[in-house]
Amino acid sequence: MDLFVNPEAAVNPETVVNPEPSRGKVYLVGAGPGELRHLTLAAQDCLRQGEVLVYDALADDRLHSLVSPTCQLIQVGKRGGQPSTPQAEINALLVDHCRRGQQVVRLKSGDPFIFGRALAEIQALTAANCAFEVIPGLSSALTAPLLAGIPLTDPVLSRGFGVFTAHDPDALNWAAIAAIDTLVFLMGGQQLEEIIRQLLRHHRSQHTPIALIRWASQPQQQVWTGTLLTLVQTLGRTPRSPCVIVVGEVVRLREFMGG
Repeated sequence: MDLFVNPEAAVNPETVVNPEPSRGKVYLVGAGPGELRHLTLAAQDCLRQGEVLVYDALADDRLHSLVSPTCQLIQVGKRGGQPSTPQAEINALLVDHCRRGQQVVRLKSGDPFIFGRALAEIQALTAANCAFEVIPGLSSALTAPLLAGIPLTDPVLSRGFGVFTAHDPDALNWAAIAAIDTLVFLMGGQQLEEIIRQLLRHHRSQHTPIALIRWASQPQQQVWTGTLLTLVQTLGRTPRSPCVIVVGEVVRLREFMGG
């Protein structure tokens, strides 16, 4: 990019003129629960126009069919405890390609602001004077229960719900969480036993209904239901991830929703 220097100004040969802001742009895009038809129209437009796609481990690889054949694909996500790209490296990738003047799509599962670490990436882009835009997506916290036939609210059974990451159970306020009518846990497949233990320890009834929804929105979607006392035994050694866990009396409504 050309640099502009005022020829009438007294110029020191040592002086470096700051470049203009990059003409590139980064789009932080929510991919929804994973299945192609749940992608928003705005997200589809971004994918078609993107020159670089920086993406997490997505549930449906068909999302990649929307990008240009010349689009550069860079995977940075992980699945089920697999090694992942450090966040600082992801930040640097976004800044680097944006500074090259490219249209960059940062594709995230669900919604960028629901446990998506979008803020860290926005901070890096802002510090580097890189333009960005956030494109919302359908969070699996909302869509997985719906697709499994479980309403998150009900005038009698659930006057509210909370969404939590189970990635680090020790960081959660379980006394407060256990008092909420309906609970939704993301990234909880490997922490199911600890989630149940903490809820029982904080006076949630062992007869409280619970559901585990695996591969929500996908053809291979599976749903298991039970109680805090029985679900682990029901699952046995069945793989659990990727999953959304729902706890509360509304799980019982699944039978009336045709689930």
